[in-house]
This record gives sequence, C-alpha cells and structure tokens, in this order.
Amino acid sequence: QVQLVESGGGLVQAGGSLRLSCAASGRTTSNNIMGWFRQAPGKEREFAAAIRRSGGSTYYADSVQGRFTISRDNARNTVYLQMNSLKPEDTAVYYCAAAEYISSMTATPPRISVWGQGTQVTVSS
Repeated sequence: QVQLVESGGGLVQAGGSLRLSCAASGRTTSNNIMGWFRQAPGKEREFAAAIRRSGGSTYYADSVQGRFTISRDNARNTVYLQMNSLKPEDTAVYYCAAAEYISSMTATPPRISVWGQGTQVTVSS
C-alpha cells in the first residue's frame, strides 16, 4: 500500500510562485504515474499535471501548461509541482495522486489508486 503526503501549500500573491511536494511511502514501485489534481471551492476536482515514473514524460492540463512544472525524484520517492505566475483562479486544494496509467489520471472520473490528504494553495489578487 502506498501513502502520499503533500506539503508546500500556502498563501501567495498573484504572479508569485510556490512549490508543492508529495512524498510517497510504501509500495511506490507499483504506481507508474504520479500526478496532481486540484479542487476549488464549489467545483469538481480536476487534473493538473502528471509524470511517468520511468522516462519522465509529463502531461499538463491546458490551464496550467507553461506555468506549472511537474518533476520527480525517484530516489526520494517524491514528486514536485513548481507553480509559477500564479493566478487567483489557481486557488484550490491540491491533491497528489498515484495511478497505473496516464489514461487513468485523465479519465472522467479519474481512476486513482491512492490520494494524498491535500494541501491548500491560496492566490490573492
């Protein structure tokens, strides 16, 4: 079983940056895809970014493409989300997630093996 713990959320002004971290423990080798989702108040949880465990291919939602960068350190079993040029509409709870396939991440609804507990990101205007 895999456990995911996020950190790095907080309050930032528009145009600023934050880096989220997701530390995985347990059977981490069983999840080929790690990613980030976000859920704003009153809205459904949406896919933001994902990365393959091997090869490092990355995938982004259109809303974050060019501003967010996902990366991973397999030695540390940690996935990062560098968020730049933040906008008030990026305000949400950000969740780390693990899945077997990228199609599982981007499906509606997503087919996620494990969710983290979430970390709040608030962008002020």
